[in-house]
Amino acid sequence: MPPLILASSSSYRRALLERLGLPFSCHSPNIDETPQHGESADALALRLAQQKAAAVAEYYKEGLVIGSDQVCVNGNQLLGKPGTTDNARRQLLAASGKTVTFYTGLCVHDCATGRQTSVVEPFRVHFRRLTESQIDRYLEKEPALDCAGAFKCEGLGISLFERMDGRDPNSLVGLPLIALIDLLAEFGAEVP
Repeated sequence: MPPLILASSSSYRRALLERLGLPFSCHSPNIDETPQHGESADALALRLAQQKAAAVAEYYKEGLVIGSDQVCVNGNQLLGKPGTTDNARRQLLAASGKTVTFYTGLCVHDCATGRQTSVVEPFRVHFRRLTESQIDRYLEKEPALDCAGAFKCEGLGISLFERMDGRDPNSLVGLPLIALIDLLAEFGAEVP
């Protein structure tokens, strides 16, 4: 197994990758994450994952760099990390009774050859109709201010949903492990 480098400072992505039981290091990329004019959400997620992996790969002579980025969309509106309780409340009110789509871009970059392979994993969350008091109680118990969409599906946030559709629920947290295992295999790195 070549050395693995996670191109992220996210504690959520780090915890997900740890589940595979593989040794890895982390290196935070420094890229501009501004969407380009007319860029679709899935194209943005893919581009950022590829750029993160390539930026970190410049520091290593060998190994596989894993880049990932997630874009959350409600209708045509991109949802970032709320940062404040008021923003989180607004995001959850806007999501009430609707379907929110998460696009998680994933890229594996071979430092020795420069070869990249990548994919975008869509995942849809169908929200229950939420009252303001339900949202306020949720945010009191689990303020998800550092999570796009203002919820943590791995915690109490699951109570906000009617259902979820997608290949891998880990995509919602930010690192689609099923797709990652497939991409690593393309480089001869098999799990387990």
